[in-house]
Amino acid sequence: MTWDVRRFTEHPADFHARTVPEPATRSVWVCEPTAPAVVLGSAQPSDRIDGAAAAAAGIAVVRRHSGGGAVLVVPGQLLWVDVVLPAGDERWHPDVGVAAHWVGTAWAAALAALGHPAEVHRGAMVSTAWSSDVCFAGLGPGEVRVHGRKVVGISQRRTRRWVRFQCAALRQWDPVTLVELLALEPAQRAAARRELEVVAAGVAVDAEVLLATLVTHLG
Repeated sequence: MTWDVRRFTEHPADFHARTVPEPATRSVWVCEPTAPAVVLGSAQPSDRIDGAAAAAAGIAVVRRHSGGGAVLVVPGQLLWVDVVLPAGDERWHPDVGVAAHWVGTAWAAALAALGHPAEVHRGAMVSTAWSSDVCFAGLGPGEVRVHGRKVVGISQRRTRRWVRFQCAALRQWDPVTLVELLALEPAQRAAARRELEVVAAGVAVDAEVLLATLVTHLG
């Protein structure tokens, strides 16, 4: 079975706005962002971001159609891969609580093959004090950790005909910049910097090598 790998070099807002062609086919969409952005989850209140701070930093505020907290997208700091799966595929699962297990398993296998032993979270959503604001502060089904720190975040957008798993694999973890964009009081900001430092980590892997290895493990 093969995967149609497509590359898009564009603004994060444009990539999120892309629609899945129908009929959907097995596809891997790779986004090479042209500008930084903080991407909010579909239900995340806009006022959780300090718009003035984002504007001053030259960081756009974008909203995706899948759930979770904010993700800071900076060119070169993560590998952004969306995996599209048509309904009826052998990998399809109607239960959102387990649907991402297989794609998380592929990410974990790819990381392990490159020297980073990884584990897939197969339990229920794990929430923390910051997970409603920051994607990498929580842990959802199918997401991947290395040495106890989250490395791959996964959200999903689905219809009756397809599912689009939106995946971000960290190459660098920069909680300080993201915290500066949150609408927080000074004491909260200091706590966020301290507590978010240890929840996630980047992996020192060439993005092209990780992408190629992931595709071979998607099955």
